[in-house]
Amino acid sequence: MVFTVLSRAAHAHICLVRRVGHVCRGHQEQAGGLRSAASEFAAPGAPGGVVELLGRSYPQDDHTNVSPKVLSRVGRNLHNQQHHPLWLLKERVKAHFYAQYTGRSGTPLFSVYDRLSPVVTTWQNFDSLLIPAEHPSRKKGDSYYLNRTHMLRAHTSAHQWDLLHAGLNAFLVVGDVYRRDQIDAQHYPVFHQLEGVRLFSKHELFADIKDGESLQLFEHSSRSAHKQETHTMEAVKLVEFDLKQVLTRLMKHLFGDGLEVRWVDCYFPFTHPSFEMEINFHGEWLEVLGCGVMEQKLVNSAGAQDRIGWAFGLGLERLAMILYDIPDIRLFWSEDERFLRQFRLPDINQRIRFQPLSKYPAVLNDISFWLPSTNYTENDFYDLVRTIGGDLVEKVDLIDKFEHPKTHKTSHCYRITYRHMERTLSQEEVSSVHRAVQEAAVQRLGVQGRF
Repeated sequence: MVFTVLSRAAHAHICLVRRVGHVCRGHQEQAGGLRSAASEFAAPGAPGGVVELLGRSYPQDDHTNVSPKVLSRVGRNLHNQQHHPLWLLKERVKAHFYAQYTGRSGTPLFSVYDRLSPVVTTWQNFDSLLIPAEHPSRKKGDSYYLNRTHMLRAHTSAHQWDLLHAGLNAFLVVGDVYRRDQIDAQHYPVFHQLEGVRLFSKHELFADIKDGESLQLFEHSSRSAHKQETHTMEAVKLVEFDLKQVLTRLMKHLFGDGLEVRWVDCYFPFTHPSFEMEINFHGEWLEVLGCGVMEQKLVNSAGAQDRIGWAFGLGLERLAMILYDIPDIRLFWSEDERFLRQFRLPDINQRIRFQPLSKYPAVLNDISFWLPSTNYTENDFYDLVRTIGGDLVEKVDLIDKFEHPKTHKTSHCYRITYRHMERTLSQEEVSSVHRAVQEAAVQRLGVQGRF
């Protein structure tokens, strides 16, 4: 869901290796691949160029910023690969909703959409969800644009308006989402989300309430911390209660009946009131999802003016890392059998704790440069490092900032941690990658190297 885009709480492959776990066939091929990566990184946005993706062509313009590494991840759909940990978690959530919530005929109340295209319009991704024009999530530094009108979805909520407009009242959406972000063990430019939406008619919401026929969903009043101006307090409290019950049941299904849960008030443009759910896991309070009562303006614009509803969204990687004790988000993209076979279970609800692979030693290299006077963002540099270094890069830390007292130019120094998931890296091959990062930073970002 878009909740994590806006709270920023949570939260491909042009590199030495063609895929995780497969090494290149020697230094000559390796160096050539790195030069190709550097040149390809500079290509997006070239006038007259096109981005070819999923059988369609998108003309490039001044907004195009999607990298070859990210494009190579489109279509992998880890959440649909049987026995993958993300598939396993998705199936557990789906089975829970199918079993717990059924219609009058006994069929599942919630429909599931897990194969929707990740290419959406900017209107779908932002405007349909009431995200303000000036919101930082719209910036090129935060999102991946194919061009000014099309992008890789930053959240599965990009499909919400269309599904509501089609007349659906209860659904789950699961899919890969794309964001430009920092580099560490918890962040990756591609991850997966699951969100749920439920709308209620007056009859559905008040059916079990004594004298419920006299209650109303809507009124004309003022907005407060507890309700929207168009909702009655009775309707909001019932929707909020149902939402929290649904999510508490889900988390106890995943983590066990003894789970402690708490709710934190927060703000999102598309829900009010809004909450973050935290769980107490191994003695630590962890935020696992965002949710709230849907903004009626959004619901009305999709043609459901007679209904009120809730929505929630969670990150599958974040939840799987907590639930299965997976230490590094890059592992989800691994094709190493030592990782994947641990999740081939006869029963999707079987308890499992990931057994760590041997952790190979890290190689640390620093890079320092003077920033250009304009148009530099840290996410541009992180995206460049991801494109050149691929999954050899474990994390990137900004370890020093310096402003020259006379020229007032600013210098950044970053420490890049290189670590292969399945073998020991040599300093020679890391140096080759690092030189390619330096060259690309100068060519693409306009920095002045202090190498």
